[in-house]
Amino acid sequence: MRRFKKVLQRARLKGSPSQGPPPPQPAAAHAAISEQRGPPPLQSQSPAVEPATATAAATAATGSMLNIALQNQTTSQTVYAYITGRALDQGNAWFLLSADGRTPYYPSSPGSVGSPIPQNCAIPLGRPGNTVTVTIPHIAGGRIWFSIDSPLTFLLNPGPALVEPSVTNASDPNIHTNWGFAEFTFNADQLYANISYVDFVGPPIALTLTSATLPPQHVAGMPSKGLDQVCAALRAQHATDNQGWDQLIVTGAQGQNLRALSPNQAMVTNPALFANYYDDYVTRAWRKFATQPMSIDTQAAFGTVTAQVDQGSGTLNFAPPSGSASTSTLSFTRPSTRDIFSCSTGPFATGPNPAINAIIPRLAAAFNRSTLLQTNVFPAPSALYYKDSTTNHYSRIVHGVNLDGKGYAFPYDDVQPSGGADQSGEVHAGDPVLFTVAVGGGNAGTAPRREL
Repeated sequence: MRRFKKVLQRARLKGSPSQGPPPPQPAAAHAAISEQRGPPPLQSQSPAVEPATATAAATAATGSMLNIALQNQTTSQTVYAYITGRALDQGNAWFLLSADGRTPYYPSSPGSVGSPIPQNCAIPLGRPGNTVTVTIPHIAGGRIWFSIDSPLTFLLNPGPALVEPSVTNASDPNIHTNWGFAEFTFNADQLYANISYVDFVGPPIALTLTSATLPPQHVAGMPSKGLDQVCAALRAQHATDNQGWDQLIVTGAQGQNLRALSPNQAMVTNPALFANYYDDYVTRAWRKFATQPMSIDTQAAFGTVTAQVDQGSGTLNFAPPSGSASTSTLSFTRPSTRDIFSCSTGPFATGPNPAINAIIPRLAAAFNRSTLLQTNVFPAPSALYYKDSTTNHYSRIVHGVNLDGKGYAFPYDDVQPSGGADQSGEVHAGDPVLFTVAVGGGNAGTAPRREL
């Protein structure tokens, strides 16, 4: 399945909740390791396309270079863009695009932790409304970063390893900067990109993709005041349930909203936050499925699997799926709130069993969207999302503020019923012509887009 592969790929290539913290380093190097990416994967994969576009993608092949139009749709005269990733045609070497928008920079290993990058990679976007077109080679695990009013600081560690901006490390040099990013992979098969709120909400970002054979695709993102709307809704939710949703908000020196952290990231800086938030919901779900079965469409070779809670062991047990080499029951323990928000710890930690790995995204999504008490069949349709008072209100609010309702708000926010509408805010094509990425929301709108 394309989306499941995509999430796993993103988890491998970025400092996402599915990865553990970096190894301990001397205290002096703390700021230089907080968002260091790990080594490249052994094989760079691209997400597979959906059946509706498989034929078009199979007959098309991307060129060796891609044009990206970077638009300043903020009100600031000072906006910078950065493009980073793994250069697929250079042995997965680290890649940064130079400030001229054309010259690739492949950093060598520095002699010490936290070394400055000796190349100017800050691409100035010019005045509001201006567009700068740049060119990149094939990239995996790519990010297009934007910073408003001041540049970002990237560093290098021996390896080399790229040290990226962090929203949870108080000593990070970018901690007071207004910045955000979109994610993409551009390889010989296709371009795949999405907007992401898995870690935090920052400045609005919108995507538009034109290709040689497909209709234009557009992900609208948030309006220009989208962050303020998200923060207002988080404060309102805290006023309703007193669960600390307002503590996701990070303010700047002048008291302005700077960003809103996802629950998973906020629990990094405040481990006591949401400590037992999902406990009662998990109890209610376990009670329900102790007396009736659930079914999960794995949307893979394992087909639909069924499960019920064993009242003796307290585990949710799935019957061995068809196509599985094992005849053993697949068991899930009760998840904690941290497990649910991270989607990668406790029962949601992936491992060597592919059947369990196919169940995890769909079960984790059901908890984040609180659909377990709404139906017995999963993935559930979007009409059932966030109906319980105990839910991932951050995700609910983020989707509500985005003009087309799309964007990754938790790690498995791309789970959907077969044939269901995309929730994740992605665009993809096997024959991309121009990829436009706009920051600021100044011209945000919901241009027509055909679901692919």
